[in-house]
Amino acid sequence: MTVDDNGTGISAEEAEREIYAHILSRNPENDFEPTLDRMIEIVDLLGHPERAFRVVHIAGTNGKTSTARMVESLLRAHGLRTGLFTSPHLTTVRERIRIDGRPISQVDFIRLWMEVAPIVHLADAHSADRGGPRLSFFEVLTVLGFAAFADAPVDVAVIEVGLGGRWDATNVVEAEVAVVAPVALDHARYLGTDLAGIAREKAGIIKDDARVVVAEQPDVVRPVIRDAIKAHDADAVWEGEDIEIEDRTPAVGGQVANLRTRAASYEGVFIPLLGEYQAHNALLALAAVEALLGDGFPLGAELVEQGFAETTSPGRLETVRTSPLVIVDAAHNPHGASALADALEESFALETIVGVVGILDDKDPEGILSALEPVLDKVVITASLSTRALPAIDLALVARQVFGDDRVEVEPNLPDAIDRAVALAEGGSDLTGGVVVTGSITLVAEARLLFGVDRKRGHA
Repeated sequence: MTVDDNGTGISAEEAEREIYAHILSRNPENDFEPTLDRMIEIVDLLGHPERAFRVVHIAGTNGKTSTARMVESLLRAHGLRTGLFTSPHLTTVRERIRIDGRPISQVDFIRLWMEVAPIVHLADAHSADRGGPRLSFFEVLTVLGFAAFADAPVDVAVIEVGLGGRWDATNVVEAEVAVVAPVALDHARYLGTDLAGIAREKAGIIKDDARVVVAEQPDVVRPVIRDAIKAHDADAVWEGEDIEIEDRTPAVGGQVANLRTRAASYEGVFIPLLGEYQAHNALLALAAVEALLGDGFPLGAELVEQGFAETTSPGRLETVRTSPLVIVDAAHNPHGASALADALEESFALETIVGVVGILDDKDPEGILSALEPVLDKVVITASLSTRALPAIDLALVARQVFGDDRVEVEPNLPDAIDRAVALAEGGSDLTGGVVVTGSITLVAEARLLFGVDRKRGHA
């Protein structure tokens, strides 16, 4: 064994694996608990790293990650040093903590863990004294994100909520700008099925005197968010009232849109992402950056163009193979699956589309499959390697009810499922058929690894 520069006595790869294994051994990130007590204590013990930078905080059911990526890219185009905290990750946990658009380096990840770990263990001990659990997986990663951003240091951190909002570990920040992306049913096991109640959880990120950007919302959601805005004397920008997409045209590699905000109309904005929902995400991002930087004035057109041009959204309508076409998309609830279905019809001229679908056991399989049914000719049911994956045989029972027996096949192993879907899609011609892998983020992550996406693109 050699002593490496990271000071652990093992290689950086081994050190990262050991750190991740330890964090993973804690309560999982989907283990929702309505308390911020542990987070309040640990940020206090660390000297409040979350106060070292300005914050844009983003909640909602769908579109959070893409919106966060766009906000970060626009801020970076304006010359600011940025932090970006998103979840979950596709390849490495370091993707969740980005500085200046890149995942935190392995060396910095290890160094920060070694600095923060004693405080984490102290907070664990205090919680145990009170009869409580250790900090959870997501709480520890959130703390590492705050520490990384303060250490960099960044000017602005764009923070995506993990689950809910009010009790989410990220909600110890005092964000100047809060974004509430579309609210829909998801995480029913933890947030319930009452849309108004879910909206109250999401609106819990709104702080006193904040500026709030609100996406188009169901009728039952709007008064809940309005009440939260009023209670905190916040200034709100509403999609459909203060901001809107004036025009939108699909284009090669994305779309071109005219976006109206409070400050200006931005015409001919190229968004290098597919799907109408990404134009709505772009509108929210633009309004959020205006709220943080513009002070009522429009942003520079060239900087807006640059910011959007550099935006990526891995795992969202992402092409991983071209012949035949294979797309991966992390839609994991009915709202997201419906957006995917619309995007497939709009952006891809395919005569045959075969779905490879695997869903986690805390999701709504019937709702997801029903949203996809109109655009999929056949579906190959499978499962990811996640312990939360719904077994393929159980998911197939639901799929046959939605699609009918003759349109459903089952391949529990993902590589076999993709091979079978490709064969079905080709149908004698590799130009008219395509495959979409969807249903869970874990499934998409495994598919991207199978196709070597990150190796091809030089993932950090």
